[in-house]
Amino acid sequence: MADGLGDKPMEADNGTNTLKPPQMGLKLVHLDLKGAPPKVSYLAEIFPLLSHLGADGILLEYEDMFPYEGKLQVLRSPNAYSPSEIREIMNLARVLHLEVIPLVQTIGHMEFVLKHKMFSHLREMKEFPNSLIPCKKESVDLVKSMIDQIMAVHKDLKWLHVGSDEVYHLGESEESKKLLAQTQNTADSLFLSHVKAVANYIVTSYPNVKPIIWDDMLRNISEEKLKESMLSQFVELMIWEYNANFKVDGMMLQIQKYQRSGFSHMWFASAFKGATGAAQSLTPISYHLANHLQWLKVAEALSRDSIQLHGIALTGWQRYDHFSVLCELLPVGLPSLAVCLQTLKNGVFSEKEEDFVKKCLGFKTLRVNFISTEDAGSFPGSDIFNRVTQIITYLQESVDKLLEENIYIKGWFSNYHRKRKFVHPSIIQHFEGEVRRVHAHWKAGVGELSAALEKIYYPNTVEEWLEEHVHPTLTKLQLFVKDMDEALASEHLK
Repeated sequence: MADGLGDKPMEADNGTNTLKPPQMGLKLVHLDLKGAPPKVSYLAEIFPLLSHLGADGILLEYEDMFPYEGKLQVLRSPNAYSPSEIREIMNLARVLHLEVIPLVQTIGHMEFVLKHKMFSHLREMKEFPNSLIPCKKESVDLVKSMIDQIMAVHKDLKWLHVGSDEVYHLGESEESKKLLAQTQNTADSLFLSHVKAVANYIVTSYPNVKPIIWDDMLRNISEEKLKESMLSQFVELMIWEYNANFKVDGMMLQIQKYQRSGFSHMWFASAFKGATGAAQSLTPISYHLANHLQWLKVAEALSRDSIQLHGIALTGWQRYDHFSVLCELLPVGLPSLAVCLQTLKNGVFSEKEEDFVKKCLGFKTLRVNFISTEDAGSFPGSDIFNRVTQIITYLQESVDKLLEENIYIKGWFSNYHRKRKFVHPSIIQHFEGEVRRVHAHWKAGVGELSAALEKIYYPNTVEEWLEEHVHPTLTKLQLFVKDMDEALASEHLK
């Protein structure tokens, strides 16, 4: 794969040091529904493609897209899936033999819950609706209710992911401070106690289901404390790392620490999109490919006698948190996902895997950032991929170049002239045609993108993406056209 602007085809690996399947276990595609949740009709289109590319399951992070009921109904997005739609998703997965693992946050990243007034008193920090107060019975009861509603719709689950990552400001509420003072414990103890209570509830109420948690909150807890907590008897760890060139040796040390602490069942988590910037719009495939190649090295180095690797989740984050902007849209990230799945399935990304991906996605060539949109592919959502790539790459650049570098606009239709609708009648001929051509081109392109987005996404997603990435620049151009038209119609040219 080439670096930079993607003007060279991918470079195939020579096939050495290949880690062959099935050593990576289940390959789960993570769908992050807290931003740009796709309609079920689009999931019906891509699930067969994901299976064909090598996916074995779906890690389904609902957030506010789950149809919570009763007291929890306030958590639902206006576009939340209905129970029948969730059953349809489950059936789609079942037909394709895709394992479904729901993900429900239970202590950190609880913004979609704690932002509501009726639950705001359960914030660990008043100004920060991220973390739940772990030591309040009401908090645990809330989490149990959420789990019960998730479980009621998902039958025959083997695993339930209960999140538990990035729990900030832990131990800062008055309730937590009081408990810590009484027990002489640390914030780590609060976390371990809460996760253990949640996990115990799951294994007791649903004996065939094993809880999974993210590992990051355990990284700085000592082996002795982890052993003492006996958390390993209740949960399986999902160890995440999204950097392109993370240190394999350092990761092995972390895994060995967990193994010595009693954890023998583990998962990995990589990223195929949504990990290179909160406002990232185009997916840098080479970065994510490198991340997966590192994970293959980790899997190869694992001691299979003491550790059972259940699988790896290929995360595709859509927002960094409930309040952040959208990352890359799912259709934009699909080529990256295809590359990463094939890499994990075959243990390498060589010419063979590249040809397979190109055939599956309808590409003639496979490039890093797909700067050229002449070869837009033919996969579900490829029209969105094509238009987004064009707009992100060229819209602002072309408008800025036209309005800020054209010598006739700079010299004879400045902001001063525009305000007074004053322009030289012969000079305007030097830029009017180009302005109208650029305006018509982007107006048509944005119209095509809007129509494509509306097929896959709900109106609020379409509105958000266009407001973030199109309207600022297109409005700038539209205002220029308006001023130009008014100048042409003014008395100065009569």
